Amino acid sequence: QVHLVESGGGLVQPGGSLNLSCTASGTLFRFYTMGWYRRAPGKRRELVATTTIPSTINYADFAEGRFTISRDNNENTVNLQMNSLDVNDTAMYYCRGLDRTGGYWGQGTQVTVSS
Repeated sequence: QVHLVESGGGLVQPGGSLNLSCTASGTLFRFYTMGWYRRAPGKRRELVATTTIPSTINYADFAEGRFTISRDNNENTVNLQMNSLDVNDTAMYYCRGLDRTGGYWGQGTQVTVSS
């Protein structure tokens, strides 16, 4: 069974940084796309960033210039470096991976930006 586990969330002050990581286990195939999504309280889940083999990267407008997604294409791991965080970035952040068998979600890691 495929499992995606996120880590790196936490409480940070406005202007601070966090680095989220996601590692998959139980996979038979390499994910061709991995990405990050988030859901803020009372809002729908939205895309943050995705990376597709070999090198296509897509950012949401709010992430462009502040967040950086990266992965090892030989591994089913993906990171999200988040800088200049503000209160509007408070959300549960979810990792997603897609391979030939379907799409998979992690359980999420909470990011709270507050002074």
